[in-house]
This record gives sequence, structure tokens and C-alpha cells, in this order.
Amino acid sequence: MEKIEFLPQDNVIWGRGVLAGALGQLRQYGIERPIVFTVEPLDALRRCFVVPNLPDGVGTYLDLPPHVPDFAVNEALYACEASGAKSIVAVGGGSVLDAAKAVSHFHQVRHGTYLPIAALPTTLSGSEFSHYFGVTETANEKKFKRSYAVKPTVPRVVIVDPELIRGTPRALLLSSAIKGVDHAVEGMRLVGPDHPHAILAASGVRRFLGVLTRWPVNVETEEALQRFEVDLDDLLQLQLAAWQCYFFPASVIYGLSHRIGHILGGSYGVPHSVTSCVTLVPVIRACSAFYGEKLRIFNDAVSGVDAASRLSAEIEAVVLRLGLPNRLRDLKFDHDELPAVARLLVENYPREVADLGEGAAQRLANLLERLW
Repeated sequence: MEKIEFLPQDNVIWGRGVLAGALGQLRQYGIERPIVFTVEPLDALRRCFVVPNLPDGVGTYLDLPPHVPDFAVNEALYACEASGAKSIVAVGGGSVLDAAKAVSHFHQVRHGTYLPIAALPTTLSGSEFSHYFGVTETANEKKFKRSYAVKPTVPRVVIVDPELIRGTPRALLLSSAIKGVDHAVEGMRLVGPDHPHAILAASGVRRFLGVLTRWPVNVETEEALQRFEVDLDDLLQLQLAAWQCYFFPASVIYGLSHRIGHILGGSYGVPHSVTSCVTLVPVIRACSAFYGEKLRIFNDAVSGVDAASRLSAEIEAVVLRLGLPNRLRDLKFDHDELPAVARLLVENYPREVADLGEGAAQRLANLLERLW
């Protein structure tokens, strides 16, 4: 039996030049007395495009470190309480959006009500479309990123405008696109090729790769726009691809690439978007037998094994062409930590490790060596 689970996301507004008008309509979607969550590098975007269109805003909170440490969630929740905020406008990538969801959740734990969120995403990982978030627990010697799935925390409103990503640093923007592809591929883990996720994910991956395969090398996005090497429609296509790849997050369960990414990010501080550049291609190859014929949805291969081979080769070629890191050693990751990573994966994600097949423990060790 297959099914779709929907999330309580009321509106997604997209297009070129929609940002100001959409912000002006937030009150009708229940976004009242909002506090803006963002980070210092995005403060100019906040001041120029967001604040002028939020007449009832109650303030801004900027201290949101990567990987959403628990102490930062507590401090952000206190900022909401102190300001009298009734909602959150989250301007940023996955960490900002995860922080907003976490604060909304713990506001409900403490006060009995969720804080509705309006999301203005500045990356392509797609967190704005999901109810998933992670909080890094810092009390123990080894930090651990705890995953949550809380449906009422999904942003009530999402605004998708190329203006939001034109200033995102190149490496962050493009690596987050690979994270988006990861959502499409690993979303196939427990659904069939006729599931709506499969149909939209296949379209999203084609849309992503169609833009990324011709993306200029070693040029920041704003400069590429000025040179007419890309245009705002290309940016919008990337944003729509991220949405298609993550269209039904409540209906799918992600796999080993995501779980390795959680450990690398939460416990070792590897940037969240970069993890899929390292993990996705080797995991597709290592788990091709588990996925079987499903990956044929992404190409016209004659078999599942061939589909996995072709898909992984396409993604690998894009990562290499764009100059993104594709090995843990590129990130100065300590090789001696690989056994500890394996232990954390086996202890916390045994079902995903089992996707590797017979002799999964040794296969996992071999896989981690390939990642390094």
C-alpha cells in the first residue's frame, strides 16, 4: 500500500519580483507580530527587502549558528518571548529554518501554541517545505544532532523569489542544490516509481542538472548575472527544482546519505549542504541493490543497476565540474574518526545501515573509507 501524507503548509508564492508584495500579505496568512530569524551575512537582505515590508515586525534575531545547537534554540526562544512575537519570518538556509521550526516546537512545549513561520529560503536544500528539523545536543562530550518530525512546524507560507538567492555564496548555493538532489534520490527509498514523489523528484533532478551542467565555473552568482552567463530564470528553475525534489517530505523516509550527513554535521561540524556532495554518489552505488529498479525513474536505463550507475555518474560529474568538495579529506576530516562515525550510525540508524545488504557492518566501513 502506498499513501501520501500532507503537511499543513497553506501557501507557496513564487516568481520573479514577488518578494515585496508577498511580504505585504503575510497578515492574511496568520503571520502577525513576526520576529525575523536570520544570520549576519544576510542582514543586508533583511534590511533592504524584508524589514520595509513588515510593518508589524517586533525585532530581529541573528545569533543562529550552523547545525542548530540546543543552547541557540533556547536563546532564540527567549528572544521570541521577550519581544512578544506571535510568529517567525525565517530568512536563510537550512540552519535558520531548522532553528525556526525548533523554536516553534519548543514554544508549543512551553506555552501550548506553535509560532507560525513564513520562510524566505536563501539556499536550495528545500527545508522550507518540510516538517523535519535537527537540534544538536551539546551536553555530552560528543555532540549529537537529534532529528525531529513535527508537522505543525512546517512553514505556513513560503516565498520563492530569485532575489533571495542571487547573493548566496557560490559554494553554499551549489552544494545545497546537491542536497536537493539527495532529497529526490533517497526519497525513493520506501516508495515505488508510480508514487507522486517519484514523478516530481524525477522532474526536479532533471531541472537541477539541466541548469547545473551549464553553470559557470569559479564565478559568484552576481557576477555571472552581470556577464549574462546565467539569468534570474535560471535561479528560479533551481528554486523550483528544490521544491519538486522535496514535494512530499511527510510521505518518504530518507536513507544512508542523509544519516551520514547528520553525523558528519551534528557531531563533527561538517557544513550541512556539503555533506551530500561527499555522501550521495558513493551511497547510490553502495545501495543500488536495495533500490533495485526504482532509480530508473531518473533516466531511461534498462536496469536498476545501470540506472544507479548513470545517475551517480551524472551527479559526480556536476560536483567535480563545479569544484565542490567530494571527499572528507578535502574538508580536513580526521581519518581516525571514521570508526566512531560508523558506531554512531549503527547505534542510531540501524535500518538505514541495513540498506547496504548482507555484511552491512563491513560494507559500512568500506563505504566510509571511500567517502574519505
